[in-house]
Amino acid sequence: MKKRPPKVSQKKKTSRAAPSRAKKHVALKRTAARASARKPELKYLRWGQVELETLNPLLQRQMVVGHNVMLTRVLLKKGCIIPEHSHVNEQLSYILEGALKFWIDGREIVVRAGEVLTIPPNMAHQAEALEDTVDLDIFHPPRADWLRGTDSYLRSK
Repeated sequence: MKKRPPKVSQKKKTSRAAPSRAKKHVALKRTAARASARKPELKYLRWGQVELETLNPLLQRQMVVGHNVMLTRVLLKKGCIIPEHSHVNEQLSYILEGALKFWIDGREIVVRAGEVLTIPPNMAHQAEALEDTVDLDIFHPPRADWLRGTDSYLRSK
């Protein structure tokens, strides 16, 4: 027997004012709840099929989003700086080519090709590409700010 989708109330918008931070958070939680309610989808891709997004002259990325996880291929030119930031997502960074220097938890850590760094949720970190670098970042849950394009700390002004 097929399940019926839940009924959604159709409320009229009464204001065009920007939603408060609390309302945005609630809306994001609802979006995440809907995403987790969706049936997981099978995907088979080549990186060449995935949109290459240029964030600034030294930084590009490609994102593949699963049901509860995000895989991102990040291309950094030598000298690219990822400013200090933190996020609620757990992160695994695997360097395919090149090297990234991280400043994290009061330490400097250089991660080179073939090496992995795990970053717990809410831990502030920053990085610099010591050479042209190809990095695979895995996030759980997927980075909502990246999906919405509200990651201004990475974008050219």
